[in-house]
Amino acid sequence: MNGAETPRDVTVVGGGLAGCEAAYQLAQRGLHVRLVEMKPHKRTPAQTSDRMAELVCSNSLRGAALSNAVGLLKEELRRVGSLALRCADETAVPAGGALAVDRERFAEAMTRAIEAHPRIAVERREVTEIPAARPVILATGPLTSDALAASLAAAVGAEHLAYYDAIAPIVSADSIDWSRVWKQSRYGKGVVARGERPAPAEDAAERRDEAEAGDEAYVNCPFDEAQYKAFVRALVESEKVEARAFEEVRYFEGCLPCEVMAARGEQTLAFGPMKPVGLTDPRTGRRPYAVLQLRPEDEAATAYNLVGFQTRMKYAEQLRVFRMVPGLEEAEFLRMGSVHRNTFVNAPVLLGPAMELRALPGVHLAGQISGVEGYVESAAAGFVCAVLLSQRLRGEPLRPPPPTTALGGILTHLGRPQPSYQPSNITWAHIAPLEPAHGKLRKRARYEVMAERALRDLDVWWAEAEGRGAA
Repeated sequence: MNGAETPRDVTVVGGGLAGCEAAYQLAQRGLHVRLVEMKPHKRTPAQTSDRMAELVCSNSLRGAALSNAVGLLKEELRRVGSLALRCADETAVPAGGALAVDRERFAEAMTRAIEAHPRIAVERREVTEIPAARPVILATGPLTSDALAASLAAAVGAEHLAYYDAIAPIVSADSIDWSRVWKQSRYGKGVVARGERPAPAEDAAERRDEAEAGDEAYVNCPFDEAQYKAFVRALVESEKVEARAFEEVRYFEGCLPCEVMAARGEQTLAFGPMKPVGLTDPRTGRRPYAVLQLRPEDEAATAYNLVGFQTRMKYAEQLRVFRMVPGLEEAEFLRMGSVHRNTFVNAPVLLGPAMELRALPGVHLAGQISGVEGYVESAAAGFVCAVLLSQRLRGEPLRPPPPTTALGGILTHLGRPQPSYQPSNITWAHIAPLEPAHGKLRKRARYEVMAERALRDLDVWWAEAEGRGAA
């Protein structure tokens, strides 16, 4: 902050990973922060302690290798002074190639750092409506209280706020057997012959032109009758994740788990997400018995999601069952499917470039309520939100992290229009692909080059945009 400027108060609601990271980064930039946390007066059913940044599920922050997208994200957060990563490294426990923490020590370290900061005032109370004081960051997580969620829904429209999380798996494009699949939208629009990998669109304008022409870039995995019936049996008989005690299992007809649909009758999927109507297999010249469609997850078509196949199957079962799909026998899964309670907004529609609600200037969202998934991603969203807000309060133009970085990938996910926006962990599909000049590289080598580029670009951005802003 410049000495002539008067520090402003910022309210942060929620003392989880995103809220703590955001409050700390704002305070480090000279702002006075009021961090409001409802514990110990009220807890969600998932919480057991009164500490902040409580890890309620796993104690793992996942892979550490830079060839892993979340490993890159962690390294970027370390380089820019993340509180969450500092505390995680201080409380790490042996976990092979992953970063795992002692949950109690981690939460204690985070709480101590927040409560000891001279520019952070912690208030212990429940927030039941969007605060009138602005600016404010809402970082209340996936189990946002009913009252605050209702206040948010009233402000943005209930149709833009989801109270559940229906996630389909995502596979790497490089791991699809392109000899067994073909690209075609229904009724012959945009056909690409079997065995040809569809070329990615050169730019956003080309992708828009394709969409306007009716080519939605679907990839089709064809089943004959025997394959289809075996696949349905496997779905029905698979082991499912049991609902946790605090979850109300309430399925919506528009996003049923695939195994629930399969259990309703052998032909339910064939008349639902696997219907083959309007599709012709170029190898046989006929319509398949059933089709599982894949839709590109990013503009460069480096990853595809399994359309309509949100699931509660255990991860090992997902690998077994989904590799029965023709063309996915050797698939690499970048994200597994899940269905669980969650509260998140339609970020690409509702949020502006500073993670601010377009309908409510001064109200920013961070963490899982914005649609990121995972501990590290939540902390990263809190970090990015705080950086962008501090830039705005200093009267500077917004300088977000580059799209070539994993931190920039957080913003890419939040801003990428989707037919049905869903929360996501960070994946390589969120990070800008390499330029053609790099040539064709094997997957691991490509990810390593992308990580090297990301860290170079991050260092430049940090020095120019934010290196002078943090205390």
